[in-house]
Amino acid sequence: MWAQQWDGLIEELTPFPNKASFDVTDEMVKQNYTALKIFQTADHFFQSLGMIPMPPEFWNKSMLEKPTDGRDVVCHASAWDFYNGKDFRIKQCTVVNTQDLETAHHEMGHIQYYLQYASQPIPFRDGANPGFHEAVGDVMSLSVQTPEHMHTIGLLETLTDDSETDLNYLMSMALQKIAFIPFGFLIDQWRWKVFRGETTPDKYNEEWWNLRCRYQGVSPPVERTSADFDPGAKFHIPANVPYIRYFVSFVIQFQFHKALCNLTGHQGPLHRCDIYNNKEAGKKLSDMLKLGSSKPWTEAMYLLTGQYKMDAQPLMDYFKPLLDYLRVQNENDYGWHPNCPTFAPTPTPKPSTCNNNVNILRASTLLLTSFCFLIFL
Repeated sequence: MWAQQWDGLIEELTPFPNKASFDVTDEMVKQNYTALKIFQTADHFFQSLGMIPMPPEFWNKSMLEKPTDGRDVVCHASAWDFYNGKDFRIKQCTVVNTQDLETAHHEMGHIQYYLQYASQPIPFRDGANPGFHEAVGDVMSLSVQTPEHMHTIGLLETLTDDSETDLNYLMSMALQKIAFIPFGFLIDQWRWKVFRGETTPDKYNEEWWNLRCRYQGVSPPVERTSADFDPGAKFHIPANVPYIRYFVSFVIQFQFHKALCNLTGHQGPLHRCDIYNNKEAGKKLSDMLKLGSSKPWTEAMYLLTGQYKMDAQPLMDYFKPLLDYLRVQNENDYGWHPNCPTFAPTPTPKPSTCNNNVNILRASTLLLTSFCFLIFL
């Protein structure tokens, strides 16, 4: 709906479509996964690191599925801390698929953070900065989504190790992680301009699409006017939730991942690292989480990574094989004209005469431009 992540296009953009898929939805259904089993799997991952198990109140009071009693609920996944040291909950209308398996780990990452800093005074029961809270769950997902981990927990039957399979996996991850970065950046650019009075109500929608064009290279599918309010379709805008935290988290999660992988003694590409079952990595992460916001975020960062600043290099290292591949495919032709069309009509469907490389070239335009954006961090 928002083009914030492009992983829904993976079937069209897989570099080598004849290679194995990493979507384990069918296998989850085959093995009779339920919403409860998805969260039990996530809890087991955290416990394998020696971290705190979910307390009884979590299992008794969380809403892990959409209610069937007719209640109207907000299905947007979220994690809740009731500040009594024992009541922590997740609200999620879980569907049995790969995406919600990853979301469960992300949301449980928030709960794990709550549990770790529960003994701090209430003013310090928060993330070192808002981006840290989002990154903790995602750093777990970087391990959970690896073919190695899916194979370990029995959701991927065959583990293939070759460069083409690696590129397919990295393309899938880039459509989630790299494609999101310009979107994660522009949301608060729009909000801040509104708060400063630079964008007036009659220009709300126009400025929204100006930013979408500038940073993402996308146009609305139908013509829009000042009577429309497309930003309001994004939950965080009407809910007044600052969004820059997600942009920050998509950078620092790779810093965290690299630091944790170094602790495990991982050898090989960063994107193949799975920290599952490593207590040393779990302890180091727990030590950082226990601080809550009692120390400046730079000190919390240093405790885990040995660095005081955000650094996009681990992200670049993670995606290096894909970046090299896209540079060859695209021949350094990337970017777009800053003045996008006012709308981009949906083309009439017709039989495709293009090969898969054409689709990859289109996707790589955004991905390469996003990589360049990161170089300046």
